[in-house]
Amino acid sequence: MQYTLKKSLGQHFLNDAQICKDIQEVLLQQEIKQLLEVGPGAGALTKYIQDIPTESFKAIELDREKVAFLSHEYPELKDKLILADILDAAIPFENEFVVVGNFPYNISTQIVFKIIDWKVQVPMMVGMFQKEVAERIAAKPNSKAYGILSVLTQAFYDVTYLFDVPPTAFTPPPKVMSGVIKLTRKKSFPTFTSEKAFFHLVKMAFGQRRKMLRNPLKPYFTTEQLQDSLFTKRAENLTVEDFAGLTFKMHTL
Repeated sequence: MQYTLKKSLGQHFLNDAQICKDIQEVLLQQEIKQLLEVGPGAGALTKYIQDIPTESFKAIELDREKVAFLSHEYPELKDKLILADILDAAIPFENEFVVVGNFPYNISTQIVFKIIDWKVQVPMMVGMFQKEVAERIAAKPNSKAYGILSVLTQAFYDVTYLFDVPPTAFTPPPKVMSGVIKLTRKKSFPTFTSEKAFFHLVKMAFGQRRKMLRNPLKPYFTTEQLQDSLFTKRAENLTVEDFAGLTFKMHTL
């Protein structure tokens, strides 16, 4: 059974068995009861992870043609495939589950925010991203790569950059390097007034990242508060804990 590549869906299929085995090895390092693969495509990674000892395995795929292909090539997956857009999908399991995938690059950051939405049930994620995006997720304060994605992810997950993946590992080869990262949920989250306030504050702060914080955050703090030396810094200089602490001082949204 044949399938076609769809550029509109950002499809770059893994063709490097060693990369798939490396991702499998990361997953095998801990017990996994339930596993969700996002964007299995033609099943290169699926082949290696579907047999990882779990109580339940599911794969979610937006492309109807690929779901048909996988059902044909791997009959044992027939009842484990979900035809849906991960960004609109309902949570696929009761209880906790691990997420893995070679994520479509055009929606990869949105997938991270989906994982954050599901954080209560997702203790770990292993994902392939465009290297630049992977580095942004893993970036530390005081670096150019550090931004909204870094802060909001690291508020809830420890990020480990695992390894680079060259363009030759894919069909068709993308024009950029890729990288695999692991998110491991933190045992405790920062304390803030509300998740809504924290998210809003971070997004506003980085909206004018080259300016001192007193500029983008002016609407949320008094003139007196803005005299604090903290507000002479830029957003990239603040830690996750700094942003969380500011939510207790800002005006209610």
